[in-house]
Amino acid sequence: MRFCCARALISYRRGQASAGKACLPGPHRFMREGKMAEQNELEAVAATAGQGRASAVRLRDGGVVSLVLDVAGLEPLARDKLEIAVKGALLALDGVTKVQVAMTAERRPPRIIVVGSGKGGVGKSTFSANLAVALHRAGRKVGLVDADIYGPSQPRLFDCEDVKPTARDQKLVPVSNDFGVPILSMGHLVPPGQAIAWRGPMAGNALGQLIDAHWGDVTDIIVDLPPGTGDVQLSMLQKHKPAGAVIVSTPQDLALMDAVRAISLFEQGKVPVIGLIENMAGYVCPHCGELSDPFGIGGAEAAAKSMSLPFLGRVPLDMTIRRASDAGVPPASGEGLIADAFIGIAARISTWIDNRFGTAG
Repeated sequence: MRFCCARALISYRRGQASAGKACLPGPHRFMREGKMAEQNELEAVAATAGQGRASAVRLRDGGVVSLVLDVAGLEPLARDKLEIAVKGALLALDGVTKVQVAMTAERRPPRIIVVGSGKGGVGKSTFSANLAVALHRAGRKVGLVDADIYGPSQPRLFDCEDVKPTARDQKLVPVSNDFGVPILSMGHLVPPGQAIAWRGPMAGNALGQLIDAHWGDVTDIIVDLPPGTGDVQLSMLQKHKPAGAVIVSTPQDLALMDAVRAISLFEQGKVPVIGLIENMAGYVCPHCGELSDPFGIGGAEAAAKSMSLPFLGRVPLDMTIRRASDAGVPPASGEGLIADAFIGIAARISTWIDNRFGTAG
């Protein structure tokens, strides 16, 4: 009698345990009001509604579904629409009470816009500094790299010669300044006036450290290239893949010949040439007001037309630029005709970037 009762009790308890297990949500499904959504159904719906960007779909207690959406490259409005679509599709399924979405976007490296000349002495570094400042004033998140390893000048142009960059995770942190453009230069790493006697590979490695730095939310880096078409330029083309190139020249034929060589180098490297700048174009005498053209005028514009390239504008030869640059205050940060010249050129370059890559960067 006792033996039969014991067997009945064990059987009853086993039945209770079995029934309890059947009511618990398993790893692949959950139940609400007798209806059930399968894991594979959730994943399929999330994949379709999320346009292939959904991952890590999980079922949680109480009918809660969590997932990750990769929204890299999407504008804010597109991100919102995608999130709404995914949530709506999943909430329409049986048993889903809530959808939790985590959005991630892999940080893209900044675009590189190089400024080259093919020849020294045409004002390329001064132009690069003012272009960066003008782009910043236009609302772009821009940084500046002084790639002239042997003759760096950007620290002087931004009045930050005595500032040393810090390092984090074995990468340099750019130097800040009063003009909103973080910069890195060999001029920050060696004492002023000290010669740098490096062979090509060492210069290329140094350039890599300047570019592969902690740029934060910077989307565009202006790179002030050294004159010529040597090792640094080749390293830039082969390792860092610039998004575009701006060519600076004075109007005279001798400078234009070297500018054409620089254009040829970029075209061989499959780097789009954004356009040409005519620098030192026209000089107004501060005493009599007469306009003269010591280097000629119109040469860069004519060269751009002959090569079917955009002409981006002129910057005059003006005492204001020299004085402000020596004082470490880029003229583009101020007001007046000189600032307007840089701002106008920056607007055309900014339009080129947006047309090619989209306003979201």
